[in-house]
Amino acid sequence: MARAYAAMVVANVALAFGPWLVRLADVSAVSSAFWRLALAAPLLFLLTKATRQPVPRLSRGMIGTIATGGLCFAADLGAWHIGIHHTKLANATLFANLASFLLAAYVLIGSRTLPDRFQTAALLLAGLGTLLVLGRSYQIDARNLTGDLLCILAGIFYAGYLVAMSRARGMLAPVPVLLISTLAGMGPLLLFAILLGGPLWPGDWKPLLLLAISSQVVGHGLMIYAMGHLSSLVIGLGLLMQPFIAALIGRLYYGEHMGLADIIGGLAICAALVLVRMSGSGQPAPTIVKAEP
Repeated sequence: MARAYAAMVVANVALAFGPWLVRLADVSAVSSAFWRLALAAPLLFLLTKATRQPVPRLSRGMIGTIATGGLCFAADLGAWHIGIHHTKLANATLFANLASFLLAAYVLIGSRTLPDRFQTAALLLAGLGTLLVLGRSYQIDARNLTGDLLCILAGIFYAGYLVAMSRARGMLAPVPVLLISTLAGMGPLLLFAILLGGPLWPGDWKPLLLLAISSQVVGHGLMIYAMGHLSSLVIGLGLLMQPFIAALIGRLYYGEHMGLADIIGGLAICAALVLVRMSGSGQPAPTIVKAEP
């Protein structure tokens, strides 16, 4: 259990540095998303060998599911990386986690059940917090609002990615799932980067290497491990580290200040992230969607 807690903390810290590294990269926003996956892929391949989790032969249905997940992941990273350049680091990290509420809604719709009191309170808090943060962004600069909306769009695509990967996770070990989803997202991101233009080949590889290792390998890898051993509530509480670490980085390096509306809105969304997981607080976080037979 101690290992799982340590993995969760390290994963959230690593992921919180992602937006800053995206800003430091000397390539376009979408190109940085491509390199994040391309540089991580060889490391993930070696990790599958080290953990003895080989990639099995996939059925056509599974290939289609993974391809859909890869396309959603590419769209998520593309929208998010662009949004990072147009809003505060804390906002980008905060809105990226809105996928939690979309997944909760997906499960409720799929099971045809009404939300419980925790889920209802979470949805209300999330809505209130989002409106407060968006309103504050518009007051400061309309470009910040654009960045916030792009990060929300990224959260929608990320929810689609998680649904697809949860199906794959029912059939595959965690490291192969991460490797396959990484490979599936590389092609679309490279195409998006070329079509949108901007610098593709970096002059300084350090930010991109750190982004690939910290976010894609360490962050995602340890989070997958932690989710199999810790309760949903603990995972939800751990996610709250990310926006506050990102806010600290934004304040130190870019002079990004949080107004009262930002703080209240951010706390409301953070509280909602915890509440939306409380209905499953007694057991490890479940697979979102059952695997197809």
